[in-house]
Amino acid sequence: MDFLSPSNFPDYELIDCGNFEKLERFGQYITIRPEPQAVWDSALSQNDWNKKAHVRFLPHSSYAGNWEKLKTMPDNWEVAYNLPNGPTIRFKLSLTSFKHVGIFPEQAVHWDYIYQNLSSFKGEKPRFLNLFAYTGGASLAAKAAGADVTHLDSVRQVVSWAKNNMELSKLDNIRWLIEDAMKYVKREIKRGSKYQGIILDPPAYGHGPDKEQWKLEDNLNEMVNSVLQILAPEKHMLILNTYSLGFSSLIIENLLKKNYKNLQIGELYLPSTSGFKLPLGVFGRVVSGS
Repeated sequence: MDFLSPSNFPDYELIDCGNFEKLERFGQYITIRPEPQAVWDSALSQNDWNKKAHVRFLPHSSYAGNWEKLKTMPDNWEVAYNLPNGPTIRFKLSLTSFKHVGIFPEQAVHWDYIYQNLSSFKGEKPRFLNLFAYTGGASLAAKAAGADVTHLDSVRQVVSWAKNNMELSKLDNIRWLIEDAMKYVKREIKRGSKYQGIILDPPAYGHGPDKEQWKLEDNLNEMVNSVLQILAPEKHMLILNTYSLGFSSLIIENLLKKNYKNLQIGELYLPSTSGFKLPLGVFGRVVSGS
């Protein structure tokens, strides 16, 4: 199993983590946010955290809360990421009521993988599908590699956010869908559609635009089997990423191993400047075909 973290992301730094929180720098601004995986004691004191941070998220429930500003900072700002030997993609960040700021930095590992592999595909322009696509880091990487990109998420606001990121990155012509992922994939099977690249990064829980229910352990097997039917048989790239407490990488391996021999299984993490390694999900990925 591989343990992967971004190797070159100057606009992001995990400074410290512990006591169920993380201290992070996004560009020039430092945030304190809840982190259920950080069960250990932090290396720095809470006083040190408060001196460094611009803002802290105060949860009111497991899903929502508000931000307490400790120093002056804007509600919206930008960060950039340089794809390996490629262009720069840009992200608008925002202090949302759901503790997120608009980017999952550990996913840069997959952005690199997408960009490098799709750039190497020969022949016709590869078709790429980003399911549960959030603010579109994977979509931007695929478009920068020259792919024909379809970006799907069930939340209208984050699709608009992703479109803004495309424009900030000076890219264009991504196809935007506000749709239930399972319904869309089933229709693509009926249509005989094929994709050279697919990433799916589903949440533990969620719902579609028409209140369709999603629960990871109940629906993931069906989703994976359906996605496999719309991958181009001659050559394709697949990434399955999940973030759910207690969800083992062995589950990912068991879901995919009947179809792939050269499967890369691993765990994403972010190294903190203070010396910790914060686990942030498990994945399986593969490039198949000649």
